[in-house]
Amino acid sequence: MARTKEFDPDAALRAALELFWRRGYEATSMSDLVEHLGIGRASLYATFGNKHELFLKALDRYAEERRPLLLEELSRPGPALPAVRAVVRRFAAEAAADESRLTGCLVTNTAAELAPHDSTAARRVELSWEHVETLLHSALVRAQAQGELPQDRDPQAMARMLLVLMQGIRVVGKASADPARVRDAAEQALSLLD
Repeated sequence: MARTKEFDPDAALRAALELFWRRGYEATSMSDLVEHLGIGRASLYATFGNKHELFLKALDRYAEERRPLLLEELSRPGPALPAVRAVVRRFAAEAAADESRLTGCLVTNTAAELAPHDSTAARRVELSWEHVETLLHSALVRAQAQGELPQDRDPQAMARMLLVLMQGIRVVGKASADPARVRDAAEQALSLLD
């Protein structure tokens, strides 16, 4: 007779996500996960697979939780440029906030830590970035169609520039104690939308 799970897999995945986000992939051992999740090693493996598989599931969950907010922000009816500006400013504010500095963004952290040598993690990062870029591009196309963005601007190139800026903001925000650094960079980039 099969035993029933004595833990909530969803809560365990959330706890694993938080641990990986706080410590990083390499600095988190299976022993750390067993202790933090309060789950036996065999149950952890049976439910989530190995550490790498668990990390990828946690990374997927992280992305799934954040996608709806960005979609909502960038697809509201009405003027599109204020929404784009608000998103970039939100990224800068989050990156500069004391509570965010310690963790940063799990996707950005994964890009720096794993993507250079882990093609599966790199693909997850790329998918996340493609999603952000697509939402920005759509908002900028809408802004251009509504007369908010000059016709000589390339919405695709602008979306890519903003994506790279936002990811850079996450890296610099994690390492810098000067919030003006990321705010000033964001404002300079946003001035290119005028």
